Amino acid sequence: MLKQACNVLLIGSKFMGRAHSNAYLNVARFFDLPVTPVMHTIAARSRDETEAFAEQWGWHNATSDWRLAVENPEVDVVDVGTPNHVHAEQAIEALAQGKHVACEKPLAGTLDDARTMLAAARKARRCKTFVWYNYRRCPAVALAHQLVKSGKLGRIYHVRAAYLQSWGGPDTPLLWRFQGKLAGSGAHGDLNAHIIDMARFITGDEISEVVGAIEHTFIKQREMIESAGGEISGKGAQRGKKRMGRSTVDDAVLFLARFKGGAVASFEATRLATGDRNVNRIEIHGEKGALKFNFERMNELEWFDATAPGRVQGWTTINVTRGDDGHPYVGNWWPEGHIIGYEHGFVNMAADMFQVLGGRKPTIPIPDFADAYQTQRVLHAAIESARNRCPIRMTQVK
Repeated sequence: MLKQACNVLLIGSKFMGRAHSNAYLNVARFFDLPVTPVMHTIAARSRDETEAFAEQWGWHNATSDWRLAVENPEVDVVDVGTPNHVHAEQAIEALAQGKHVACEKPLAGTLDDARTMLAAARKARRCKTFVWYNYRRCPAVALAHQLVKSGKLGRIYHVRAAYLQSWGGPDTPLLWRFQGKLAGSGAHGDLNAHIIDMARFITGDEISEVVGAIEHTFIKQREMIESAGGEISGKGAQRGKKRMGRSTVDDAVLFLARFKGGAVASFEATRLATGDRNVNRIEIHGEKGALKFNFERMNELEWFDATAPGRVQGWTTINVTRGDDGHPYVGNWWPEGHIIGYEHGFVNMAADMFQVLGGRKPTIPIPDFADAYQTQRVLHAAIESARNRCPIRMTQVK
């Protein structure tokens, strides 16, 4: 068990850096934790920007040298919130230093990197690992998991999942997310990773085969801004020469799959779903009932009870805000009917992390490197299926 104060090092200060910082700031204020996170150090590339970030978000120390920070004996947990291509290097070094590691999703940019990270985690037996699949921590998704686990759906027939965004149009510059050497993949690794994890989590089942897939890049050239130092940046850059660069990732990936338990499934991820801002949607249909969830209405779970008399059957909208009635997490937040938002999923995730580090059980299962590696295998199988135009059994993906 860790000491009462748990010192956290966060690597990365952009979008996920803010989301994680907010979680660490608030988690002990809303949850009774056996150990309390201390915002010890923030590490990022620019010293000046990192110091400003530390002051704004409450980090005690700031550095541009993540390796030196990882070696600090005062640090207990290393949180990797950087682009996908450096997840392996940073996580493996942290594990070698005896630190617990929390890593952003997907686990890595490539299956090889993910495999190496898993091996490092298994070697560092005393170190806990966590992966930030934050949508598991939406109370409605957690409730869906509990309903399926209790047998409310019975045998599962169909899983339909889609993650639809529209921000990746022709005017979006060549950010790191459009560069294969940094991101590994595009909408697939960014968005399909979430819905693969969510489908595995809710059903409690594993995908056994990717039957077929489509991978497509619609926008092959994007505007890039190259600074004097040769670094590529996106919107907001004030200096540097503008030119076009090649996008080397997918804009959309769709695939069909089978689960070990016999269910069939479809998955779709795109950044070019015009009109859809952040539609993270899943449907699960079983012999006794069905569930529907859409993150744009994250406090609601649609439920159909096929065991009810026919005269009263119909879809029910559950407002998942009643902690006193057993809705996960929300009892730590506001009175019933007072909805929560995106940032609360990260706080809920942090709460479960520190419950585990304090020797308690999480509210719902929390993904470690071994769990996230299974999602990485499915991501890899889908691309193999798309490029080779053939089914891929998961036994073929090691």
